Amino acid sequence: MPTAVLTDHERTAVQAYLRLLHTVRAAFDAPIDGPPDGGGRPAAVPPAVLAEAEQALEQAGLAGNEEAFFQLLHHWCPQS
Repeated sequence: MPTAVLTDHERTAVQAYLRLLHTVRAAFDAPIDGPPDGGGRPAAVPPAVLAEAEQALEQAGLAGNEEAFFQLLHHWCPQS
């Protein structure tokens, strides 16, 4: 399997994506305030976390290029 050597921008994009992923997972794991029938509002991802990921992807030239990004992610962090 070839090894991917990430640029600083690519590494930043992968790290921002992983922070976003962990934030989303934590949000879904957290109890939701609301009626017992599940009618409460779902937890939201903080806008700053999403903005950080979007900016990092754009700076790395990966915005709109999901295949290349997920190949980098898989090589750098296979368990994600």
